[in-house]
Amino acid sequence: MNKLTILCGATLISLMLLESGHSEEEKTNNRYNVLMICVDDLRAELGCYGVDTIQTPHINQLAKSALVFNNHFVQVPTCGSSRYALLTGRRPSLSLGTHNGAMTGGKSALKQDQLDGAQSFPELFRRSGYHTVCIGKVSHSPDGKVFSYNGKGDGRHELPNAWDELRTPYGQWKYGWGSFFAYGNGVSRETTSGKSKVRPLYQHPDVPDNGLPDGMMCDEALKVLGELKSKDKPFFLAVGFFKPHLPFVAPKKYRDLYNGVEVKPAINQQLKKSAYWHGSGEFYGYHAPHTKTKPLGTLDQVECKKSYYACVSYVDAQIGRLVDRLKALELEKNTVIVIWGDHGWHLGDHAMWGKHSPLEKANRSALIIKVPGMAAAGKRTDAIVESLDIFPTLVDVCKPTFNKTAHPLNGLSLSPVLKDATHPGKDYALSYWGGARSVRTPGYRLIARKKGDSYSDLELYDHNNDTEEMTNIAGQKPEVVQRLLKNIKADSPRMAE
Repeated sequence: MNKLTILCGATLISLMLLESGHSEEEKTNNRYNVLMICVDDLRAELGCYGVDTIQTPHINQLAKSALVFNNHFVQVPTCGSSRYALLTGRRPSLSLGTHNGAMTGGKSALKQDQLDGAQSFPELFRRSGYHTVCIGKVSHSPDGKVFSYNGKGDGRHELPNAWDELRTPYGQWKYGWGSFFAYGNGVSRETTSGKSKVRPLYQHPDVPDNGLPDGMMCDEALKVLGELKSKDKPFFLAVGFFKPHLPFVAPKKYRDLYNGVEVKPAINQQLKKSAYWHGSGEFYGYHAPHTKTKPLGTLDQVECKKSYYACVSYVDAQIGRLVDRLKALELEKNTVIVIWGDHGWHLGDHAMWGKHSPLEKANRSALIIKVPGMAAAGKRTDAIVESLDIFPTLVDVCKPTFNKTAHPLNGLSLSPVLKDATHPGKDYALSYWGGARSVRTPGYRLIARKKGDSYSDLELYDHNNDTEEMTNIAGQKPEVVQRLLKNIKADSPRMAE
């Protein structure tokens, strides 16, 4: 079994394989191209995860030759900081990157100058000779450039020294955030203001796929793949789809998929039962044809879930087009494919709509990895893994020639799990939200609010018997609470032997 050992100095990691089961040809550096697909607000609720209600045939098909991670957990349940942890490989407790502007603001900000070591894995691959292209929302901004929601800003690269090309098309929406919050016909959330205008929570215009931004971005990605095919160098192509982020906007045909389909409201609708409940301010800030009750009425919950599902099905179709293009260009056999959701999303669970909580639904998200010839192809794994592990995994699998990082990596390679789907993965995963810390083991989730050296608002959930986190058993299991608090204090999950 290959194991990745990371020997870190302040600005250096050396990556080496201790035991070799590979042929000499497999040891070649820059072994594979990478297609990294990031999907905003994507729950682990897809056909390949056993959820038959939602229609994701293209991701399901890819999953037949990939490994589906049942227990993948993000570091922070909000877009910017989750992506910061993914791209830099740094744990939020060390990087202080716990806010949406983590890459560009505060003590966590990335340096614009090129350092001795790479600050992100796209930069590391670029410095290894890969041609790197970003389309859509991969870092926090929807086009890789630093602008405000209103389009103002200097447009510098949000991920410094990482991309040879930024190729996000804007179409009728004219700039990045305008396209990110798009409605039909060039209208955006950012252009709807004043009492005479509304911001619809969901909309399903009767347009072709490329009549909305995600379809346009897929068109651009197909074009880029054709260009990359002709280059005499490996590539790293990252495509970040906007949906199913609010507002729930997808072509009508995808909403029509759910006409007559039974979609059930959330199982756990306990209002304010958790100390970590929030009022879903972003969700209720949109205009909807229903009363803004909490919990939301049953029929309104169903309609909102169908609109969310329509967005997921829309993105699924774009992913299918990308994978088909890889096959047509005969690139699939030499390309690692990663599908990653930047965090989960409450769909009425705990009477919440959105992310921004330390509970399971916000921190568990989709992760699917395909490596050519992988042993665990077509399987699902219950291994506990974190978003932090993707950086060292790509380095381990692809072996890029440049191997220095600006900071030590805090994740671990998932190669053992890619070889054996029964591998348990890490002993636990850690997530961070505000002052809360959330630790997830195979059997439990403990949430605690940290203040100084003390912890309060303890919530313990038994995931063997209570996957919806309906009953806090912290008072009944003090020994489990204390054991998991030690994990939170240690802040350093390890790969199981």
